[in-house]
Amino acid sequence: MKFGLQFKATLENVTNVRPDGDDFRWYLKLKCGNCGEVTDKWQYITLMDSMPLKGGRGSASMVQRCKLCSRENSIDILRDTITPYNLENSERFKTMVQFECRGLEPVDFQPQAGFAASGAETTTQFSEINLQEKDWTDYDEKASESVGIYEVTHQFIKC
Repeated sequence: MKFGLQFKATLENVTNVRPDGDDFRWYLKLKCGNCGEVTDKWQYITLMDSMPLKGGRGSASMVQRCKLCSRENSIDILRDTITPYNLENSERFKTMVQFECRGLEPVDFQPQAGFAASGAETTTQFSEINLQEKDWTDYDEKASESVGIYEVTHQFIKC
């Protein structure tokens, strides 16, 4: 089953908010589809991670056994679905990435460091944006204006 992570924020003078690089860490809490157990700690997956699936059925970003029922579950980041969040999306939910899940589903997401963005009216690039506090501010020298990402929230949808 595929799940989409929808991102929503208020953007001020920035656009093209995106995860930066194959080593970007998607911090998730996951629920076992068999017993309903939710992981108590944040777990992260990256595009660089690749683990073989049992029985030679390919690979996934993460393969793990449920602590409660011992079922093997997996989640894979669908690289081609990663989409930037732009100024015109401001204050609306937009799917930023999709995950292919076998035996589990994502139930929570914690944005952290590793996002990047561009100045809305300039070529200024902002990197290493940390959204853990749900807000980020900076200054675009080329435009002589403040920039920011505010009120970051998310939801998951079935695709």
